[in-house]
Amino acid sequence: MGVQAMLKTLLYTINSLLQQRRYRAALAVLKGFRNGAVYGAKIRAPHALVMTFLFKSGSLREKLKAIAQATYTHSRNLAYFVFTYKGLMALQSRLQGKNFQLHSFVAACVGGWLVFGENNHINSQINMYLLSRFLFGLSRLAVEKGYIPEPKQDPFPIFAAVTWGIVLWLFEYHRHTLQPSLQSSMTYLYDDSNVWHDISDFLIYNKSNAQK
Repeated sequence: MGVQAMLKTLLYTINSLLQQRRYRAALAVLKGFRNGAVYGAKIRAPHALVMTFLFKSGSLREKLKAIAQATYTHSRNLAYFVFTYKGLMALQSRLQGKNFQLHSFVAACVGGWLVFGENNHINSQINMYLLSRFLFGLSRLAVEKGYIPEPKQDPFPIFAAVTWGIVLWLFEYHRHTLQPSLQSSMTYLYDDSNVWHDISDFLIYNKSNAQK
């Protein structure tokens, strides 16, 4: 049997296995791991690339290493979390015959503790991103369920005003409480714009070579 025939047979066997309903839960966990790794890399790599070259000093090699490390950490953690969450959901469904709403919360709590419980800058960014999203979601759910009355006017302008008011107050007077990446962004916007020496670092560059 030639190599091409062997590969064809192997591919047929794999595709047949993927169609087996008895393995569907386990295969969904594996594909979840794959999707977590891919999605984590896709969203972290561009972000790390921009933030590293904008705000971090060091050699090109050091910057590329930082980008690769951030991308790997985000990709790995998201893959681990999806694997853990879907695995625990499948286990609870098998033990109790079907899934209940509490199962999702329990599985995610365990995954969050194990994977995103370490206090580092990658996990911090992800957790804070989710915090803002679930607060919005809970607010909408509270209105849908009738726990709070539906606003007569769009509350978004008030939300925007309070958000920006508080974050700039924190930046100006309690800067250490903000996340380092946010501090870097705001320093670039609000502090660095107070300093210049000539047209080069007023319009073309943020800082002159002497300042760097």
